[in-house]
Amino acid sequence: MFVEAFDKAHAAPKRARRYQLPLLFLALVLALTVCASKGKAQIVGDLEVNIPFQFHAGNAKLPAGQYRIHVLDGSDLAVMEISSADGSTSALFQVQDAEANSTPAKSELIFNKYGSSYFLAKSFDEGNPSGSRILESRYEKRVSQEAVEAQTHVPAKHRGQQGN
Repeated sequence: MFVEAFDKAHAAPKRARRYQLPLLFLALVLALTVCASKGKAQIVGDLEVNIPFQFHAGNAKLPAGQYRIHVLDGSDLAVMEISSADGSTSALFQVQDAEANSTPAKSELIFNKYGSSYFLAKSFDEGNPSGSRILESRYEKRVSQEAVEAQTHVPAKHRGQQGN
């Protein structure tokens, strides 16, 4: 009698486990579907840009000039690199998804301006309202508390694309 009661008690969790696996699989598929539909923003290929002023990108201070910007390979779209056209200077910085108020007609970089200091703030690809927001450095946070903010837009183009 004891053995029979033990077998019945032990069999009940086995039946429950039989239904748990398909439910777990269904939940996993649903979660992946929801996450996949919220795709991450990214710049496709390299952008080329002429930045006419000295600026900060992440923790780096860069001189005015011709630059290339792209998502760093293997970074899961979370790190971008900006490098001078001649390769003499470059910087890495972290990014997050950003949404433009309207779909940009041209690829562009957006800079926050505090006094005479410029900080790379966002990047958008032509025709795509999803872009990247550059995370503020400690220095930018400190400067932003002391000055009034303005924004400057700088047009960019894909590498090899003719100017407009």
